[in-house]
Amino acid sequence: MRATVRIFVFVLASFPLFSLAAAQSPAAPAASGDADLQFVVVLSRHGVRSPLTSQADLDKYSAAPWPKWEVAPGSQTAHGNQLIRIFGAWDRTRWSSEGLLSAAGCGDAAHVTIVADTDQRTRETGKALAEGIFPGCDVAVHSQPEGTVDPLFRSPAAAGSHRDPALAVAAVEGRIGGDPKELTEVYRPQLTVLDRVLAGCGKLPVNPQRTSIFDAPATLKPGSSDAPVFSHTPLAMGSTFAENLLLEYTQGMSGPGWGCLDGATLRYLMQLDTAAWEYSSRTPTISRMNAANLLDHIEKTMEQGASGQAVAGAVGEPGDKLVILVGHDSNISAVAGALRIDWVLDGRVDDTPPGGALLFELWRPRDGGKPFVRLEYIAQTLEQMRNSDALTPTNPPDVAPIFVPGCSRQDLTCTWEGFSAAARASIDPTYVDAQP
Repeated sequence: MRATVRIFVFVLASFPLFSLAAAQSPAAPAASGDADLQFVVVLSRHGVRSPLTSQADLDKYSAAPWPKWEVAPGSQTAHGNQLIRIFGAWDRTRWSSEGLLSAAGCGDAAHVTIVADTDQRTRETGKALAEGIFPGCDVAVHSQPEGTVDPLFRSPAAAGSHRDPALAVAAVEGRIGGDPKELTEVYRPQLTVLDRVLAGCGKLPVNPQRTSIFDAPATLKPGSSDAPVFSHTPLAMGSTFAENLLLEYTQGMSGPGWGCLDGATLRYLMQLDTAAWEYSSRTPTISRMNAANLLDHIEKTMEQGASGQAVAGAVGEPGDKLVILVGHDSNISAVAGALRIDWVLDGRVDDTPPGGALLFELWRPRDGGKPFVRLEYIAQTLEQMRNSDALTPTNPPDVAPIFVPGCSRQDLTCTWEGFSAAARASIDPTYVDAQP
């Protein structure tokens, strides 16, 4: 029996994630044929950007230099803007089919609020979404001054001395047996493939000066800013490299990864990135800290949408149909960790690719019943981004309906009261700022 169980587990573990994704419906069904979509809060990641890490730091680990980008480090590219406009056009098509927005024109533009973090990539994403959803219309993108800390998106950084990074480190150590080297062993197969890609996978001359990713030390220590844990491990570095390879791929660069990378290999390597986020961001103590202010304002914004009355701390105005918050993968991962939600999409677990978004939908029954909430995660596939594919009913983005452990029912919806309670229970009030 033990042998049979081991074989069964091995088969499950070996079953390709992209096969699961293919079996998943490409577009989520309507929450109810007897209800209307009334209001949506979108928590979006920015679009495709250039790497954040300096060229010199990247090149130490590769047999040949990493490609140069057309924009400054961390900036959204023209291709990234184009992909976000494509996504926005799809949003308009979908939401008009669900009755939230009209199919064309600027009439609904007065009932949308877009707030972006202060970075160039988030502000550009807000503009591109507005152009895609409401082409030719005047839609403001609200943002605090560039270079400032917006507590909506970076509440621990704004909280300053209230942070407890030592507790965050303990929370991570308690999940990995106290030894960060164990994570290197758990993900050694993926790290081995990544190290071979970095070495040129036999297509480049051997570079004896290259540093192997396995030579990186494995340490955890209290961090700074909005990253309470500083992790310097092969897994953390593998996460950075895998993300940069994803950016190359989705930017449409020729021969990504020194000619070593295809979609299947990239999806395998992205397991390093999602694993690093799992420990650094989704660990409950950390996610409740990092997500607190943002999730508090999302809940209040949903309350305002449900009641139609002004709610202190809500984003936008009563009567809005749509509130779009443009932040980072760190924001989505933190909110997901705090709510304990997961998804499988395009062959990857809990990944937050460029332009991907977490949707909080408020539906109202036509019989006058109480409103209910539905969560979804939506993203373009890696190939749709790489090829700049138009999104259509026959080629839609991937959508994953989400079960919220604190409130979801069998149809994956929450009562409004149930969602509100689940959100409140997921928030560490120490990190909540009263104003959005």
